[in-house]
Amino acid sequence: MGQKTNPIGNRLGIIRGWDSNWYGGNDYGDKLAEDHKIRKYIHARLSKASVSKVIIERTLKLVTVTITTARPGIIIGKGGQEVDKLKEELKKITDKEVQINIFEIKRPELDAYLVGTSIARQIESRISYRRAIKMAIAAAMRMNAEGIKVMISGRLNGAEMARSEMFKEGRIPLSTFRADIDYSLAEAHTTYGRMGIKVWIMKGEVYGKRDLSPLVGMDKKQAGGKGGDSSRGDRKPFNKGGKPDARKRK
Repeated sequence: MGQKTNPIGNRLGIIRGWDSNWYGGNDYGDKLAEDHKIRKYIHARLSKASVSKVIIERTLKLVTVTITTARPGIIIGKGGQEVDKLKEELKKITDKEVQINIFEIKRPELDAYLVGTSIARQIESRISYRRAIKMAIAAAMRMNAEGIKVMISGRLNGAEMARSEMFKEGRIPLSTFRADIDYSLAEAHTTYGRMGIKVWIMKGEVYGKRDLSPLVGMDKKQAGGKGGDSSRGDRKPFNKGGKPDARKRK
């Protein structure tokens, strides 16, 4: 089962939270379409800012948009001018008050979306796909990824017949639900046609109960004091001898 499904959707509610957090009621379809429009607009408007996830939360009169990016300075601008412009533009889409939160991605080499788009841009710049993929794999493994897999499909090197090629290093246990696997799909538009690039990155395993809030995995400095770093789950208390303390277990 894990081999065929999207690894992110397969882990929702287990070790991964949702990117849209609101109750839609009878307007569910309209709000879902609006979320898609917001994300599409942000990725197009901030194409040079290395934007990864866009998390949307809604209340009755407020839409909170959380943008995770590897280059926050481009989004914020001088004195916050650019982020204020973006806020006004999103107000026209939602017809509601908009609050924007920006969090920096400390290790973009471990973000599947950023890795996939980086490979796609290099291929569009006529860099060899093998070189681009091998550099991305080496960078991810240097940042302590447990495994990475990249699959590219299309008319590779302008071949007459389309084919797929896979590159893998480390382990990617797709059927293990506690495995924290990030996944993305990117496209490269070349003179020979379109190429699809799929990226799987294994960051580690999550033990115990994990917080499924939108800011999970971000440290307190990034998340403004919320959530904390819960990437390792709950730990059992230890006594002075280094063994789990049975008296403090719940």
